[in-house]
Amino acid sequence: MKQEDMSCIDCAVQNCSKMDKTYPDFCLTTHMDQKVLEEAMACYEQEEVRRIAVAAAEVEYEHYCRYTRVEEIMAFAKKIGAHKLGIATCVGLLEESRILARILRRHGFTVYGAACKAGARRKTEIGIPEECCTIGPNMCNPVLQAKLLNQAHTDLNIVVGLCVGHDSLFYRYSEAPVTTAVTKDRVLGHNPVAALYTAASYYKRLDTAGEETSDR
Repeated sequence: MKQEDMSCIDCAVQNCSKMDKTYPDFCLTTHMDQKVLEEAMACYEQEEVRRIAVAAAEVEYEHYCRYTRVEEIMAFAKKIGAHKLGIATCVGLLEESRILARILRRHGFTVYGAACKAGARRKTEIGIPEECCTIGPNMCNPVLQAKLLNQAHTDLNIVVGLCVGHDSLFYRYSEAPVTTAVTKDRVLGHNPVAALYTAASYYKRLDTAGEETSDR
């Protein structure tokens, strides 16, 4: 691989997170467009951006390796003064979202949720191929989910299991900050990192680019 094509994902040093100033030859830290860095840092001068960044760092520090994701979300919400929380949920994880809502309410939050099939519109209305209807006729509508939560004036939105790509649209149209509680992976019980942990064994096919392999 050419050095100019390398980036952080090709690094095993991670000195950017330490006081060590020795960096790889291709390091983004030492080969960065300073204008881009300055533009990024300038964003933290915005009150909301700074508030979120500080709150996130404090939650990490105060509860490091002790709080679950759900607990961290509640701690973060309290730090940024979010009282009304929105849940954008897949209909396939409505039960999990109901449990999450119950927990959030017991901790003093107001909760409002929108499921992906709200509106009940056919997939074919927006040009989705007819064959996609074999796993359900109605479309997932993450744009509507975002707009419903915007209309409800939520302070912080939580994604629970939206499909790949649908989550992208929800993030794009949500007016409130968004965090993710559950990342959908139907095969691995919504634990997608398991495929990475087992890339040298059970899911070797993911890491063999074009090679013929069989699962163990």
